[in-house]
Amino acid sequence: MPEPRQTPDGLWREGPVWTASDKPIARYVARPLRDFLRIESAGSVLLLAATVAALLWVNLPFDGWASAYDHFWHTPLALELGDWRIEESLQHWVNDGLMTVFFFVVGLEIKYELVHGDLRDPRTAALPIVAAVGGMAVPALLYAAIAGHGEGSSGWGIPMATDIAFAVGVLGLLGRRIPSAARLFLLTLAIVDDIGAILVIALFYTADLSLGWLALALGLLALMALLRAARVWAIPVYAVLGVAAWFALLQSGVHATLAGVAAGLLTPAVALLRPEVATSAAVESLRDRTLDADELDRLRFLTAESVPVVERLQARLHPLSSYVVLPVFALANAGVALGDGVLGEALRSQVVLGIGAGLVLGKPLGIALACLLAVRLGLARMPAGTSWSQLIGVGAVAGIGFTVSLFIAGLSFPDSPLLTAEAKVGILVASAVAAVVGVLMLLAAGRRRPGEEPASGGVS
Repeated sequence: MPEPRQTPDGLWREGPVWTASDKPIARYVARPLRDFLRIESAGSVLLLAATVAALLWVNLPFDGWASAYDHFWHTPLALELGDWRIEESLQHWVNDGLMTVFFFVVGLEIKYELVHGDLRDPRTAALPIVAAVGGMAVPALLYAAIAGHGEGSSGWGIPMATDIAFAVGVLGLLGRRIPSAARLFLLTLAIVDDIGAILVIALFYTADLSLGWLALALGLLALMALLRAARVWAIPVYAVLGVAAWFALLQSGVHATLAGVAAGLLTPAVALLRPEVATSAAVESLRDRTLDADELDRLRFLTAESVPVVERLQARLHPLSSYVVLPVFALANAGVALGDGVLGEALRSQVVLGIGAGLVLGKPLGIALACLLAVRLGLARMPAGTSWSQLIGVGAVAGIGFTVSLFIAGLSFPDSPLLTAEAKVGILVASAVAAVVGVLMLLAAGRRRPGEEPASGGVS
């Protein structure tokens, strides 16, 4: 048996940790995977891979593959406890259940930004907030002008959304060609866009209401707020109440994923303890250079509660949302048959044209017009070091409306598989076009002529 050795970090080990060893799996699988997951755009790469996999699954010329996709995701799955039973298809469990994790993380991000981030400062938040409103209103109006008079009229909310994972991932691929202030602008815009999408889902894409179940859901959320005010910090208590609120919303007719957003907004964004409390306790406990089990438990509690719950949950759940939830959602929803003339027929559909116009044209146009109006009226200033051409390029990238657009498409046409399929084609094509156009515009904007200055001023 090898002799244990003490490493510079003070840990006793008999050898290198497994991922640092020379074993083939560690060298060629574990370490590359670990490095990949640390990349900013890793989530968008996995999301794209899942989308491609779903399209190949449905469209490859192998007998039974397309029907197997449909059969698999429509397999009924039931939970039963005594006389209580809930049954949904596997796709519905993904959309109504698993996606609640994604919307919970969105709620956490919004809460953090409101308390500690850019949404806290009105001057910093003014431009992306105004831009987000313009970037939602113009696409919806363009869709309504094109497809608002037929059976696809309820899809006006589809082109309003911006996919944070894909949009930020695209900017990440461009590296230093994009000013950091422009990245921050897009991120804040996308968060405000999510708030708008959540409101649209809640107000306009809700089925028939059951007031009793809705009252129960609101009561559970109110109880969570009261417990937080009473400084009850036990996460399992909130988890149980959150699941109960999710079920009540599911039964009420309001989309159940909104329970995740509400729970995220109710999560404490201020630490229970000041950091120096944990530091002082650690110094006191280590005076004799030993730790017993009670001291270790106390230090774990103190150090954990020195970090806001919203930050701890973001750190734990963001990888789950990016690397599991969203790819599974894409795999379950992006499988659209494109053969036998379906693609050509879909591209002539008013729904597809409305979505395409909204995402590819409406997003950058709405964002640019809103920014121009806000700057001219003195309500906000341009992001530091960012030119108007770069801002329009960022607006084009914001036209990538993949995840939330697919989600709203499923809510827009629940009784029309044909319109849902057409909407998905429109989202896939328009998001791809928006990404390419945005990248080309940003690359062109990055090659400014000698002596050309970016737009002056910055958001402070």
